Amino acid sequence: MLSAPHQLHDARALVIEGNLQSRSILVSQLRELGVGTVVQCSRLTEARRKLEMNSFDVVICEQRFERESGSGQDLLDDLRRNQLLPFHTVFVMITAEASYASVAEAAESALDAYLLKPHTGARLSDRIVQARVRKQALKEIFSAIDAQDFERAASLCQARFASRQPYWLYAARIGAELMLRGGRVEEAQALYQAVIDAKTLPWARLGVARAQLDAGQPAKAVTTLESLIRDDDAYADAYDVMGRAQFELGNFQNALSTYQMATKLTPSSISRLLKHGMLAYYTGEKSEGVELLDRATRLGLDSKMFDAQALLLLAFARLDNNDSRGLQRVVEQLTRLRDRSHHPARPHRLLHMAESLLALQQQQTARALDDVRRLADSLLTPEFDVEAACNLLALMIRLAARSLPMPDAEGAVDTLALRFCTSRAMTELLVCAAAGHAHYPERIRAGHAQVLQMTQDAMKLSLKGDPHGTVVQLLEDGERTGNAKLIESAHQVMQRYSERMEGHPELQERLEALRERYHTTAPITRLGEHTSSGQTPPGGVSLSAGYKPPPSTGLLDAAPPAG
Repeated sequence: MLSAPHQLHDARALVIEGNLQSRSILVSQLRELGVGTVVQCSRLTEARRKLEMNSFDVVICEQRFERESGSGQDLLDDLRRNQLLPFHTVFVMITAEASYASVAEAAESALDAYLLKPHTGARLSDRIVQARVRKQALKEIFSAIDAQDFERAASLCQARFASRQPYWLYAARIGAELMLRGGRVEEAQALYQAVIDAKTLPWARLGVARAQLDAGQPAKAVTTLESLIRDDDAYADAYDVMGRAQFELGNFQNALSTYQMATKLTPSSISRLLKHGMLAYYTGEKSEGVELLDRATRLGLDSKMFDAQALLLLAFARLDNNDSRGLQRVVEQLTRLRDRSHHPARPHRLLHMAESLLALQQQQTARALDDVRRLADSLLTPEFDVEAACNLLALMIRLAARSLPMPDAEGAVDTLALRFCTSRAMTELLVCAAAGHAHYPERIRAGHAQVLQMTQDAMKLSLKGDPHGTVVQLLEDGERTGNAKLIESAHQVMQRYSERMEGHPELQERLEALRERYHTTAPITRLGEHTSSGQTPPGGVSLSAGYKPPPSTGLLDAAPPAG
């Protein structure tokens, strides 16, 4: 619980500064202010570990580090994106660059203040106290979030915004974030637009784009983002959301170029390296992807921000290069991640796949064939997700290249396509995973065409005045294929025509059981992101530790885009 703004004797502070003399000065100033415990470190990687393992009331961080590729803002960005800064923590950036104010807006959701060198202890104290006053003023909102009362928290934010109480813009940002994550997309977009009308701010314009994406309007989001980036070409979060929009449109090469800009702006951001590296790998830029994923692994293997799928992609690359030592090292790294995970199902699955690759490299072909058959047999189980589908395709291709094709491999590809081809983007991702095989890509695209035809055939019944028949047909096809697009299309028709349908309760019960079985309402986890870790979406505001996002695992969930 946040204590009174001026009471610092019980506070814990972390000083992150590469220069010994500057670090000593900051430590002394904090102790003179009465801060009870002051911890210090000189490197960003050490700071990241401390912040992942411990909670601090105050963090003082240098912006530039002479012997490191990353910056204080890179650290702040990753901490914010992965919700590793509790609400009560005051984060102050120290910089010698007067121009830093122009880029501080991009980190506003986590940055509480910045100070220009040289500064006095009194100025440092003033910045800390001001930040704590703001947090005290918004305590009621965040108490509601801690209590999981998101409706009340959003209402409090709206009320503060409407009455222009202190920190009304910040409250509006929190409220819009809660609405967006709670599926109230239109309300969130309206609040973001109201902020723009009151005072044009980059984060509000980005919020509009995020709302457009969540409403299933990626083309509109691209237009909004193009305008934002023209006005502020250093806003890294805007490139994150633009890349997502381009990805969902199936424009993978454009998305890759956009992610390249994001990593150029923040070269030590683990999450951006992961997204950039994975997309480069899948789109055929293997050497670039491996280099980026290697860098992300060196920076963040022991970080909560790291996604273990990166290691499996490296394992495939090691196998292709006949690098037995590198492949063995990946297996060891995945074993470490599995052993320390509180939710080991996914790490165990990825480790098992890496062990299959190692067996293949060691000529233990029986083990690899058994594994691929087992995976193919589980294609329609709820636990089998699109990440597993991509990895299965990659393993099947490597078996075929060694003249070890599994029985009925094409049938497995057809089943996989019918389940996971929910959109153009999802289809093209699977096609990328199947690259290198003569027939798999065309079979995947044929599966997508078949899903579209099923949808159209069912919808024709609605046009003829038989929505009940549409829902029944979509449910039958959804139960047979496990395809989330078919299942959610049935849900949309049911919502629209429920009052006119016979046997509505029975159909609704059948539909909800199917939605729950295949997790079709789960939030989409995108390249390099895994929402089970509570990551903050690009451009989102960090919520307090009390905010519990819905769990999700895998590279990309099979949920279709909204609309």
